[in-house]
Amino acid sequence: MDAAGLRHGFLSDPSPGWTMKRFNRLFAVLFLVSIPAVVFPGEPVDPYRKKRGEMVRTQIQDRGITDKRVLSAMKRVPRHRFVPEGLEDKAYGDHPLPIGEGQTISQPYIVALMTEKLSLDPGAKVLEIGTGSGYQAAVLAEITPHVYTIEIKEKLYKKASKILKELDYTNIKIRSGDGYFGWEEAQPFDAVMITAAVDHIPPPLLKQLKDGGRLILPLGNPFSYQNLVRVTKRGEDYTIDQICGVLFVPMTGHALDAR
Repeated sequence: MDAAGLRHGFLSDPSPGWTMKRFNRLFAVLFLVSIPAVVFPGEPVDPYRKKRGEMVRTQIQDRGITDKRVLSAMKRVPRHRFVPEGLEDKAYGDHPLPIGEGQTISQPYIVALMTEKLSLDPGAKVLEIGTGSGYQAAVLAEITPHVYTIEIKEKLYKKASKILKELDYTNIKIRSGDGYFGWEEAQPFDAVMITAAVDHIPPPLLKQLKDGGRLILPLGNPFSYQNLVRVTKRGEDYTIDQICGVLFVPMTGHALDAR
């Protein structure tokens, strides 16, 4: 096309047929650019997506969580699906919520903090003690394909199993039982997370860690405040890092019986 054609577009072309083709193409482009995004019938709509984004930005990133995989996982997992009916609008608040059986779903920041402190490598095998609602397991499953989780309370186990299945978390293996003794046939684990307070570190869980593995837990009086700590296994030795003060519900079963 000559200089005049570049200045005046399709109107400078002397051929009526070519002009019409150019017009049709231009019209099609303008139409596609100008129309808004359309949600087709049957396409799922997530009304909580914006709330999740705000939760991650204000409650998690602003408090120093920087692991991009953790931030992405917290944005993807529909936290409102893991709370009791009627509490969905409170699911993204900066607080824990009751889930029945005397248990809670942890505050979003604590979920993100505990996940980040495990420093999970791609493909890591993780054991969670205390499935609860299933939310923490879902966050872990967004980061690694190998998640094992144990819940001692039968009602919570059944409910969490149902939700995780509905959300298609096929990479989570879940069982009912006392998590104090771990999951021996699936050991060793790269990381273990305990989501209930205990006043000592369960020896079976330490034993099931790989060399270099990490265990994170709220350690201290189960009926008062605890310290969130990370235990790292180095051969026969262990190092303990203090993270922050927390308040978790007690770990039940053998953990309480052993006191």
